[in-house]
Amino acid sequence: MFNREEKLPAVRLAVIQYIIAAVMAILVFGLWRLQVVGGQNYHALAEANRIRKVPILAPRGKIFDREGRLLVDNYPSVSCFLVREQGHDITPDLPLIARGLHMTIDQIDAILKRYRLAPKYEPLPLRQDITPDEEEFIEAHKDELPELDTIQEQRRLYPKDGFAAHLIGYVGEVSEEMLNDPRYAYYEPGDVVGRSGVEASYDGILRGEDGSEDVVVDSHGREVGRLGTEPAKPGQSLKLTIDLDVQRAAENALGDRNGAMIAIDPHTGEVLALVSRPAFDPNQFAVRISRDEWNKLITDPEDPLMDKAIQAQLAPGSTFKIIMSLAGLEEGVAQDMNVHCAGGVNLFGTYQRCWVHSGHGAVNIDKAIYQSCDVFFYTLAARLGIDKIAKWAHLVGMGSKTGIDLPDEVSGTMPSAEWKMKNYHQKWYPGEVTSVGIGQGAVAATPIQMVRAIAGIASGGALKRPHVIFPDELRPEVRQAFLESYPGSGDSTIPMDPSIWETITDAMALVPTPTGTDASAHLEGIDFAGKTGSAQTMSNALAAKLGHAHSVKDNAWFVGFAPRRNPDIAVCVLFEAGEHGKLAGRLASRVIAAYVDKQRMLDHNLIAQQPKKIEVGALWSNPADPNSMGGKPLPTQPSQKPNPDLATIRGGHFTVPTQ
Repeated sequence: MFNREEKLPAVRLAVIQYIIAAVMAILVFGLWRLQVVGGQNYHALAEANRIRKVPILAPRGKIFDREGRLLVDNYPSVSCFLVREQGHDITPDLPLIARGLHMTIDQIDAILKRYRLAPKYEPLPLRQDITPDEEEFIEAHKDELPELDTIQEQRRLYPKDGFAAHLIGYVGEVSEEMLNDPRYAYYEPGDVVGRSGVEASYDGILRGEDGSEDVVVDSHGREVGRLGTEPAKPGQSLKLTIDLDVQRAAENALGDRNGAMIAIDPHTGEVLALVSRPAFDPNQFAVRISRDEWNKLITDPEDPLMDKAIQAQLAPGSTFKIIMSLAGLEEGVAQDMNVHCAGGVNLFGTYQRCWVHSGHGAVNIDKAIYQSCDVFFYTLAARLGIDKIAKWAHLVGMGSKTGIDLPDEVSGTMPSAEWKMKNYHQKWYPGEVTSVGIGQGAVAATPIQMVRAIAGIASGGALKRPHVIFPDELRPEVRQAFLESYPGSGDSTIPMDPSIWETITDAMALVPTPTGTDASAHLEGIDFAGKTGSAQTMSNALAAKLGHAHSVKDNAWFVGFAPRRNPDIAVCVLFEAGEHGKLAGRLASRVIAAYVDKQRMLDHNLIAQQPKKIEVGALWSNPADPNSMGGKPLPTQPSQKPNPDLATIRGGHFTVPTQ
């Protein structure tokens, strides 16, 4: 046998060596990548397994009235959250969790489905504002239910009985629809957001910034230590332009009547009071409202969630006659116009009845205003034509939003020939103008529009943008952003001849007198002017056809201010189904009286602090100036008879002054 030595070819050996070297290089590179390049990433993942970020929720800013009196506060609350990052299957625990938190399994399932797409590291809100026994249950079952955790937070505490509910608004959990809106890009599921009123308008200022705390937990989710804390930044508190005493007077005056009332300072546009009825309780929303309660609110035919002060678009009735008077006088038509009212007039082939069926007799512009003669304004409308009426109505803001800094204001409707062609593709017929002349037909206005327009006319043509926050509460760039967010008529000035201004306001001052339409609204010693209005909610023919001829009641309107020129306060009242404007006028007069009484009391207190003797009447009103509050000097020795309305509205905030 031959002894043969088997050898690998040199080429094959070299290939094998290269393969081994390549494999070793790959292994070394992988080890380097794992330990060096990815070390920080894997370290962070490891840390996440033992460190839990617990959110610290920022308390919302408080809300005060113009004098710094608290309207909206916060109260401490504890909420239960579900932590899912432990990888623990919670399905077997659901019966125990449901019993301990007084929930049903279906309720928990609904929450899990709602947040099914939320990241695993985000705790899910399971139950808000838990009770002490529910908190004790969570603490006692830490080992069995490591997925349950609690968070301390501040919840909203609103005035009771729906006081200023539509003005202040309410907060609620951010909805899925809102999360898809770019405006809410910084919100996450479960966050609380302003949903209406000031809470919604100024949510970005009130909400603050949440913080967090790093909590060390073991593999079972049990807390074993605490690391750093990033504190929450509380939201900014806001001072509203609302006067708590005027607001209370308006709330009490409107009572349980459906409608709205709004009072403003015509010099600045500051809203002094805003009421809408029926109201709702915003405290229901401080903790998540139940589906049944929500459905009850949104299906209520009286629509308690609607802010009628800025959203009710209704025919303004005879209050629109002030705008008609402005148009007629400025166009040079009404100054020398005299009509004979025999209870009606035939215009454009149709007989138009006056609200006083026996007629007003000879009527000029003054009498037409304070006795609200329909025949005069039918005739004036026919002479002016729709486009001239629309011109002046638009100048005072009809058919446009006022730009008030509250959400969802509506624009109302001011018809014109162009408007009808654009919306209905029909021409305007001359006979349609007569109903517009008395604030009916296609005219639709909101209370905020009416009070701004009338206040502007009484101020000589200076119309101010209504607002509920003092401008100096906001940084200039934020203020500008809000002006752009709430477009509207804003501040404007219309040309008014002084004689026209005097004619209109002097005639309105006769409305709350025995010769006017609302003697019951008269305020002794106060220079108070106004205008009543009654507006049909449907035509008489339609009401008769539907069998409601005697059951459908007109809406009652009233706009008023004090003093008669350059007023310090203007009020608009909408009393739904109130039938006659004089019933709304009585309500407005109570608010005017409360405001004037308070100003006189403040003036009286200032006088008491003066180092020298001053005539009280000289400061309370100037006898030579009809524009001063009261229009005549008051007695230096007030009687000891208290104002019963004032005693009601002050509620202990002020000593009831004598008058």
